[in-house]
Amino acid sequence: MDKYCFSLVCVPDVEEKLLDALLTAFNEEVFTSTPTCSHGTAMGRLSPAEQVMGRSRSVLVQILVSDPEMQTLLTLLADDFAGTGIRYWATPLALEGEVA
Repeated sequence: MDKYCFSLVCVPDVEEKLLDALLTAFNEEVFTSTPTCSHGTAMGRLSPAEQVMGRSRSVLVQILVSDPEMQTLLTLLADDFAGTGIRYWATPLALEGEVA
């Protein structure tokens, strides 16, 4: 079964709701979240300070999913996060493992 690294970038105000949704829907999956800066964000979404800096504070969340799980995640985003400006992309996973 193909797996993907699904990456999401959201504003900090959406972080907790997104993490709660992922923990609920994908409680068996390990995922990461990291503070980051996003560039190229629509100007209407940037504060005046962020407009001067040319970047906005964001959170990057990454989760490994199968194709059916990715479809579930896309549905969750459409249903529960419409209008939040979450950006996402998926890349095929070449290798996965755990050192025991």
